[in-house]
Amino acid sequence: MENSGYRFRIIDRKIDEYLSIFGALCIEGPKWCGKTWTSSFHSKSEIYLGDPAGNFQNRNLAQLSPELVLQGESPRLIDEWQEVPPLWDAVRFYVDQKGEKGQFILTGSATPNHKGILHSGAGRIARLRMRPMSLYESGDSGGQVSLGSLCRGEFQPVMTGEVDLRDLISYIIRGGWPASLGLSAEDAAVLLRQYLDAIVEDDVYRMDGVRRDTVKMRLLLRSLARNESTTATNRVLKNDVKQKDDEDIDADTIASYLDIFTRLFLTENQPPYAGKIRSSVRVKQAEKRHFCDPSIAAALLGATPEMLLGDLETLGFLFEALCERDLRIYGESFDARLYHYQDYQNKEIDAVLQMPDGEWCAFEIKLGANQIDDAAESLVRLKNDIEKEEGGHPPKILCVICGMSSAAYQREDGVYVVPLTALRE
Repeated sequence: MENSGYRFRIIDRKIDEYLSIFGALCIEGPKWCGKTWTSSFHSKSEIYLGDPAGNFQNRNLAQLSPELVLQGESPRLIDEWQEVPPLWDAVRFYVDQKGEKGQFILTGSATPNHKGILHSGAGRIARLRMRPMSLYESGDSGGQVSLGSLCRGEFQPVMTGEVDLRDLISYIIRGGWPASLGLSAEDAAVLLRQYLDAIVEDDVYRMDGVRRDTVKMRLLLRSLARNESTTATNRVLKNDVKQKDDEDIDADTIASYLDIFTRLFLTENQPPYAGKIRSSVRVKQAEKRHFCDPSIAAALLGATPEMLLGDLETLGFLFEALCERDLRIYGESFDARLYHYQDYQNKEIDAVLQMPDGEWCAFEIKLGANQIDDAAESLVRLKNDIEKEEGGHPPKILCVICGMSSAAYQREDGVYVVPLTALRE
């Protein structure tokens, strides 16, 4: 559709690519991240199953006769398809019958149970994950440095300008939600609290009609916020709830609620790097905890700019989450995947990007420019250790992503330094 106010999203190019390859495309992601607006931009007709008009007439029609809601000019947008799960099989069958590319765009803000879905859609329906906006998409990164070019070893040093710590804090609290752009950090935090209330009180129940303990769900969310950007296990979360909130929650409940948060795209953990970095060193297989956007953790912690200025440790974890959100978005534009590295010799790498050809790049994330030297030395030391190992596979690129640096440059030791506010895909 013609949307004159549409703001470019990095995922746009992938959408065009997938529509030329597959019969249908499903765009998934958390509510409020811009899926509908982006999908509408790429579609020529649309139907909204969440539209309450006529007592949810569209949803009722889809339940009674799925094939009728598929009629329309292609690509046809079917928004919030998970409200009527049998639509998945109807779309798959319709794609098979017509044999054309780019027939449908489905959007979903929750992964439904497989009940009512008979076919995976493999080969017919592609999936893309959409996230809140990166800093480049929201206009808060100058985009002087391309992550894709950097990972290929192509780099030009550039002065990027001074960065205000309060601006970085504002980006964290506001998040990458399109509806929050232009709002103050304080106003954006109010929106986030309402957003989380709606998820806990309504969206969780609508997924499968099961009533859950919202008090315990909120306690677990707060524990996840306190453990943002760490490799906390489920047992750690359980103990954290007990210690901080003086409430008990059993392991099965934690696992069940974490699964719900994943299906709502509220959380997106960072898996451990599985490549053979070092042949003789065992690598820990713990995921790093993340919400889909650091603003969620900030809202759950009740973080204000003044609070974060007075708690640099918490600010550091939230800044790391902000960087890794953007690295994931930028990296996926050129089919790179985001991981972290942690071994039993206490060596860590904040972020690892694995390229499609198997090469990998190592990133340390630091808020202050005074931390760059230590971060760079740690990367060089780890690379040297890997090179000494028989069968070791060292990283192609070493880079420090910094919050407060005013330039993008390469150090004498070969490590790149890039401000987050200068990065793009």
